[in-house]
Amino acid sequence: MNIQGLQKLTLLDFPEHTACTVFTGGCDLRCPFCHNVPLVLDPTGGDTIDEADFFAFLETRKGLLDGVAVTGGEPLLQPDIAGFLSEIKKRGFNVKLDTNGAFPDRLKAVLDAGLVDYVAMDVKNRPEKYALTCGIDGQSYAPFKKSIEIIMTSGVDYEFRTTIVDEFHTIEDIAAIGNEIRGAKRYFLQAFKDSGILDETSSHAASEQKMQAMLSAVREKVQYADLRGV
Repeated sequence: MNIQGLQKLTLLDFPEHTACTVFTGGCDLRCPFCHNVPLVLDPTGGDTIDEADFFAFLETRKGLLDGVAVTGGEPLLQPDIAGFLSEIKKRGFNVKLDTNGAFPDRLKAVLDAGLVDYVAMDVKNRPEKYALTCGIDGQSYAPFKKSIEIIMTSGVDYEFRTTIVDEFHTIEDIAAIGNEIRGAKRYFLQAFKDSGILDETSSHAASEQKMQAMLSAVREKVQYADLRGV
C-alpha cells in the first residue's frame, strides 16, 4: 500500500466512530479545487509510511479506536486495497472508505467481500458537467453512475457528498445531482475550503445563502441532506 499520511485520531471522518485516517497516494482525477493536491500530483513524494508500521500502530490502538477511515487520493487505485482492508478488519476495526466512484467494479468487489462498513462517495456534479468538474476532458459519467447504483443497493451504510465551489456549481446543478441519487440515505453539501496550495483565483466558496438554497433544492429528493463546513 502506498500510505502517504496518517491522522492518528479523528472524531469527524468516520460518523459515530473514533477512528484514525489513512491517506493513500495517487488519484485518477484532476479536480481544480482538490484539497489534497500533493497526494494527487506527487503520490510518492511524501514520507511514505510502511504498511507494517501502520499495523503495528493499530495494534496499540485496540480498545481506543474502533475504526479506520481510508481516503486519498483515490484508495481504489491501490492494487492491494482489498488485502489492506481485510487486514484492518481482521484486527477488529471497522472500515470507512472514501472514493470518487471512478472504479465501480473494484468498489463492488470490496463491498461484496464485506471489507467496508461505511462508504462515502464524492459526487462531483451533474452528468453534463462531470468532465469539467473533475478536470478530465472527455471523462464519461457512466462509471460514476454505476458506482452510485452499487452503493445504494449494497446494504452497506453510506453517504454521498459534493464539495460546493462557486465557479462550478449552481442551484440547478445540485437539483440535478439530487435526481441522480434520488432516495439516497444521506447527502452532504460541503463548503469549499481553500487549502492555500491552489491558484488563488481558481476556486472560491459559495455564499451560505446560496448553499442553503442548494440544500432546499435537494432536500426532498433524499432521505437526509445537510450542509458541512458552513
